[in-house]
Amino acid sequence: MTRQIVLDTETTGLSAEGGDRIIEIGCVELVGRKLTGNNLHLYLNPERDSHEDALKVHGISNEFLRDKPKFAEVAQDFLRYVEGAEIIIHNAAFDVGFLDKELERVGQPAFERFVDSVTDTLAMAKQLYPGKRNSLDALCDRLEVDNSGRTLHGALLDAELLADVYINLTRGQEALLIDLGEVAQPGVHVERVDLSGFDLPVLAASEAELAAHAAVLAEIGKASGGRAIWKAEKSTL
Repeated sequence: MTRQIVLDTETTGLSAEGGDRIIEIGCVELVGRKLTGNNLHLYLNPERDSHEDALKVHGISNEFLRDKPKFAEVAQDFLRYVEGAEIIIHNAAFDVGFLDKELERVGQPAFERFVDSVTDTLAMAKQLYPGKRNSLDALCDRLEVDNSGRTLHGALLDAELLADVYINLTRGQEALLIDLGEVAQPGVHVERVDLSGFDLPVLAASEAELAAHAAVLAEIGKASGGRAIWKAEKSTL
């Protein structure tokens, strides 16, 4: 079954290139589109203070983070957790940019080298709801996901909300999937087949088939005394 990790971060500010750092990582695991409870939640010492505007968003004080581990201390545990999974992020460029910078500091390759793929729910929402607000809060309201407990941004809470949003955003995409996992018998291998990208081939009739079709129409026309509907319609064209 597909393993997906819904991921969110909180940071000291908006610029990874400008020296801002990650202070919190929240990850929620989905397997077969169901929550497993195998989540990951980390607070990190960013070795710098948060900007005042960032503090208003996440409410995580600089003092609280002083005794938390640095990213270098948890990097391997984090990478083992996300390894090989599809990563789901809202506004992925922001979080991946920060993760790339943190990994660069500890001598590791870019984040996407460790995972199967990254799915951006903001890009998905913009396609589904062009011209509308597509923040996490706006999507929660639109898709009836309860976000009443979200007074401040928090990485784990936001990841949990995003997991619900993602399931709702992609619910219709399941219609073209053959999934017999529930009825599989012991010893029988059932393969999940995604038909959403399958192009049906167009098979043109052969000369012999066209001739046989014409002969059948001629017989029907003769039996109807020349009153075949297709002949009447053809004569009026």
